[in-house]
Amino acid sequence: MKFLYILSFTVLLSFLNLANSQELNSPNSELTMTFSLENDGTPTYELSYKNKEVIKPSHLGLELKDDEKSLLNDFNIIKTENSTFDDTWTPVWGEEKEIRNHYNELAVSLKQNETNRIVVIRFRLFNEGLGFRYEFPQQENLVYFVIKEEKSQFAMTGDHTAFWIPGDYDTQEYDYTESKLSEISSKFNEAVTSNASQQQFSKTGVQTALMMKTAEGLYINLHEAALINYACMHLNLDDENMVFESWLTPDVNGDKGYMQAPFNTPWRTIMVSDDARDILTSKITLNLNDPCKIEDTSWIKPVKYIGVWWEMITGKSSWAYTDELAAIQLGITDYSKVKPNKTHAANNTKVKRYIDFASEHDFDGVLVEGWNEGWEDWFGKSKDYVFDFVTPYPDFDVEDIHKYAKSKGVKMIMHHETSGSTRNYERHMDKAYQFMKDHGYDAVKSGYVGNILPRGEHHYSQWIVNHYQYAIEKAADYKVMVNAHEAVRPTGICRTYPNLIGNESARGTEFQAFGGSKSNHVTVLPFTRLIGGPMDYTPGIFEMDISKLNPNNNSHVNSTIANQLALYVTMYSPLQMAADLPEHYEQFMDAFQFIKDVAIDWDESLYLEAEPGYYITVARKEKGSNNWFIGNVNGNNSRTSNIKLNFLEKGKKYRATIYADAKDAHYKTNPQAYTIKTKKVTSKSKLSQVSVPGGGYAISIMEVK
Repeated sequence: MKFLYILSFTVLLSFLNLANSQELNSPNSELTMTFSLENDGTPTYELSYKNKEVIKPSHLGLELKDDEKSLLNDFNIIKTENSTFDDTWTPVWGEEKEIRNHYNELAVSLKQNETNRIVVIRFRLFNEGLGFRYEFPQQENLVYFVIKEEKSQFAMTGDHTAFWIPGDYDTQEYDYTESKLSEISSKFNEAVTSNASQQQFSKTGVQTALMMKTAEGLYINLHEAALINYACMHLNLDDENMVFESWLTPDVNGDKGYMQAPFNTPWRTIMVSDDARDILTSKITLNLNDPCKIEDTSWIKPVKYIGVWWEMITGKSSWAYTDELAAIQLGITDYSKVKPNKTHAANNTKVKRYIDFASEHDFDGVLVEGWNEGWEDWFGKSKDYVFDFVTPYPDFDVEDIHKYAKSKGVKMIMHHETSGSTRNYERHMDKAYQFMKDHGYDAVKSGYVGNILPRGEHHYSQWIVNHYQYAIEKAADYKVMVNAHEAVRPTGICRTYPNLIGNESARGTEFQAFGGSKSNHVTVLPFTRLIGGPMDYTPGIFEMDISKLNPNNNSHVNSTIANQLALYVTMYSPLQMAADLPEHYEQFMDAFQFIKDVAIDWDESLYLEAEPGYYITVARKEKGSNNWFIGNVNGNNSRTSNIKLNFLEKGKKYRATIYADAKDAHYKTNPQAYTIKTKKVTSKSKLSQVSVPGGGYAISIMEVK
């Protein structure tokens, strides 16, 4: 590992504060950030890329509750520190074998004249973007304080095209809207679709990561990194002046954060490039998080799994054991005296069928949902003691399933739905994690469907963000990997706690059974949701007509089979599910072969083509081997993808298996039409492939020895 840390200079400014402007350049000198104080002492920054203005002068600061002065102006610069950092680190799992962390840094120490309070604003400028945060050192005049609102601004240079979802305190499960910034308010109501828990705050409020493109062809992405002990940040747009301002998620009292110095806020990130691929390859979000805090990571391993899930999502089967009870009480209700509904999916016979399928096709694990008592009245009742996470239904024998799975070489994956009752989950967490370890479960899918308890809290407020973090750290104590659904969207914390192996926190595949998602949805997610970390998107659906599973559900999966295969490459995750039913895979075993073959951990990743909302083509090299996999997902219009295979090792011969849309394929009218062909390729080969609307292609490239 190379390590370089150079403290260039430290400048102590005199009381006259003659130097009121500071400039910071990226290592390649293409980005320049300028910090200054306005005449009234308001901190301000601006950002340019290749001499083009990206962020116009924008204010920084925090408004405090019950504090006349706040931390908005009246500052003087008392010290600046410049440094350079260049390091390479090895992730436990990831898109790359090694990640370079290279930036130039400027730390500006500010003193407020009237209060003598000290605030440090730290900037880190990478080749692909900027990160900044507020730091509050230990001091007498600022110890405990309440944030009324953070006032970080991002002033745009024009009416950019944006890919956005509505700002919401409780969900990110929306389809993306492509529009001009000036059109957000007029399109907002249409962009809001129903969800189990949701609350918007403004007709111009949007969520991060926010992806934009300027008329001049610059790509800009706004997000945050290292969200710890702080409320999740949204953005609210002043659409007359095209200025975004941070908007934190409030707690039940309307407060945005309870702070105690010393303390650092999360990083605010701005990525910019004239090449969309640079946004996808950037590791700014990971690099702005702390290094791994888990000493022994040998138990953290990527997982390819199947599960008893899709048939419940579609309505073919049920989570609940009986239909006789409108309400139950844990420890009191006697399930031996009720009539089973015969639609309960988490029963021994069915689960063993999944275990057999996983074993036969070399999958690592099987997820089972609806195995535990309480599903009869789990949702919408504001019920605190909703699950105990250890008591199975009569038709699910934990010991028997554990032994059977072990005999087949398959690991079981636990499911913990909390129904938003965070207090109840924390009460039972130690017992639940120990129960997992006692029965051979190394990973858990947790869920937070519905309104949060304590009542009035939101999914993204400071207190609940701290709950998610507590669950991750507690899981690490038990050597449990976590895949959190409905939690706050990730911000790179998986670097520090790599047992956070996956998140949902966006509109996933389940919504294809809830009316469907836009056919270009998966061409946007890598530019938005995946900027913060991998997503458990649950791809691999082969039967697109949901009415064939449930006659009462007329939803349609807006994707071709080839597109579904490509998602295993384009939607990076060390946790990948083959989400469909075994019997559907058995109808298309030739296509299913790609899901069996595709890797889930990588030495190298190359983004070959990219345009948000339209197409993405990715090539990845399997960890520890010379095999490559390529995925292409396409948007609403048919397109020809042309790629070079010059990343293959020179002098080597490979066999490429190409899974592609048939000529007459279409995500809506003919989604199951695909072709499979093989050909010999080398580093000199070129490929041209048509992708239909909502389609794509997947390629496995195996070295011929």
